[in-house]
Amino acid sequence: MSIQKGAMMPIFEYLCTKCGHHFEKLLKYDTSHATQCPACGSGDVKKELSTFSSSAGSASSAACYSGG
Repeated sequence: MSIQKGAMMPIFEYLCTKCGHHFEKLLKYDTSHATQCPACGSGDVKKELSTFSSSAGSASSAACYSGG
């Protein structure tokens, strides 16, 4: 599998349920590995809903249009 220039890589947001620390993690391809809190080292984290952005488009395509 090759990655094209401008391809989006997923950044996931997490919340540690032990210490309450919010953090982000860039995950490539395989997201099945364990994620640990960088603040306390706990593996008791939950993935949160996050937004995304892309730098692949032009400035005029920065707005999100649903078409409806």
